[in-house]
Amino acid sequence: MKTQSNKEKKISATTVELEESKIWNDTKMKSLREFILTESKKQSPERKLRNDLLAIKYQMEDYIENENIENEMLILDFVKLYLKSLNITQRKLANVFEMKDTNLYKYLKGERKLNTDIVFKLSSFSHTPPELWYYIQTKNELYALRKKKTQFVRYKKYDYKNFISISDKVRV
Repeated sequence: MKTQSNKEKKISATTVELEESKIWNDTKMKSLREFILTESKKQSPERKLRNDLLAIKYQMEDYIENENIENEMLILDFVKLYLKSLNITQRKLANVFEMKDTNLYKYLKGERKLNTDIVFKLSSFSHTPPELWYYIQTKNELYALRKKKTQFVRYKKYDYKNFISISDKVRV
């Protein structure tokens, strides 16, 4: 009878995959949740606020990076998250931004395109890069165009294949 060498035992031990249920089960998940809740209760109000604001920024980044839009989020949706975390009204924000509430709402809702003044105000207010706000606006504009598939038909004439076929005919 042949016995396994130490080297063979090491190789076979490393090829064994761990089952997810052995790592994360209901008991361990419950324990982890309790630990997180206990630790979060120890945080200062400033730290909780900072975490909330950072979480919103990450939501914005995730929204931008996600190719599929299940639920379209407007700039207004993200601003509302900030306002809720900071316990500020939209009217107060409009006052701080030195503009009428109805005017700000039109920008946030997407009825008007963001301009650099609004973007820098939002950026400064939320401590986020100005590009994030533009990326959200652009993503939503492209999403709206994709929903109207008829819009893409008019751009088919710009396909490089059309150019090549036209130039080939001209050469002949």
